[in-house]
Formats: sequence, structure tokens, C-alpha cells
Amino acid sequence: MIIEPIAYIENDMPKKFGVPRQSGIAKNFLSRIVFEDKYRDPNALRGIKEYSHLWLIWEFTETIKGEWSPTVRPPRLGGNKRVGVFATRSPNRPNNLGLTLVRLEEICDGDLIVSGADIISGTPIYDIKPYLPGFESIPEAKGGFADDYTDYTLKVDCPPSLLEIIPEDKYRTLIDILSTDPRPSYQNDTERIYGLEYAGFEIKFKVNENTLKIINAERLKF
Repeated sequence: MIIEPIAYIENDMPKKFGVPRQSGIAKNFLSRIVFEDKYRDPNALRGIKEYSHLWLIWEFTETIKGEWSPTVRPPRLGGNKRVGVFATRSPNRPNNLGLTLVRLEEICDGDLIVSGADIISGTPIYDIKPYLPGFESIPEAKGGFADDYTDYTLKVDCPPSLLEIIPEDKYRTLIDILSTDPRPSYQNDTERIYGLEYAGFEIKFKVNENTLKIINAERLKF
């Protein structure tokens, strides 16, 4: 089977570090799905407004393709315990395909505006399918080791000066993203300074216990 991108996603996260770990975690994080000319046909979107959520099938473009491994080390298990690759959502998969559930916000100039994606900007989208709650919502389903998920929500300490340089709508989403703790789950060095690229800024921060403190924000030069 030969597949090709039907669209690419555009948002404020150009790099993998800081992207929400799962879809829906940062509910206000907006992305734009920009269709390739070949698939930019209004007829292909006929009826899509009737759905609130969509499935995206996409490619883990930053995963180095090599020999596949039947087991991986999920970050949420500390990066030390191995489980089967098909029992995880690891990007290190035989075909590097990702599956994400997003909320459809609007259709704008033939593109889709969605929220809650866990995908970096520039990622190719291979297919879009509607989410059907009557068939796909299973309240009694078991979630494996993810059922033991720990709430990693952090309090974000932000200097007032940040509001002077980052637009308010971008600021709110940034706080949402930082509050989910973008660090690797096994990293707890309270003195380490992390850098995250978002909306044309580099955000520097440290984490101490349950508080993430923003140290500095600088506009990136392109």
C-alpha cells in the first residue's frame, strides 16, 4: 500500500519537547489542518460540521526509522520497564503511524481548525475520520498501565512581564501546556533549566516539587 499526505498540521509547537503527551490534555491548544491542493475540495468536507470530534492518522516524523523492537520503555513507567510495543502508544513503531482524537472547532478557508492535538507543527496527516461516540465510547473499557496514571499537573509561576510580550490567547495555552509537566517523567532535577519553543518564543523554566517557574522568555530569531 502506498499512502501520501492529504494535509499538514500547523500550530505553535515546532519541536517535540513540550507537545502534550496525549490528545485532549491541552484542550485550548489550537492547530490548523491545511490540505494539499489535490485534496482541497469542499466536497470532501461535506457533512463534517455535524461531528464534534475527529480522528487524525499521521506520521511520527521525528522518530528515527531503524530495526523495530517488539518492546519499548514507556516514560510513564519510569523509562526502565519494558512492555510490548503494541501495548503502548510509543512513537517507535514498525510503521511510525500516530492516532489522535481532536475537537473540530471550525472550518476556515477550506482548512480545519481543531483543538487538543498532541502533534508538532509540520506533521503530515494521512487520513481524517469522524469520531462516533455511540460506537467508540466504551466507559467500562480497561486502560492497562495507563489506569495507574498519576496527575502530573503543576502550578505555573509566571512573571508578569511575560504578559507584555506574549499575546493573551497564546499565554493561556502556554500555561495549559506547561501545567502538564513537559519534562520526561524520570527527570526530577530541580536545578536543571529546560527550554521549550512555543509560538515563536523560547521559554526557559525550572521545576521544584509541584511548581513550574518560568525564568525567561525570548523571541526567537528566524
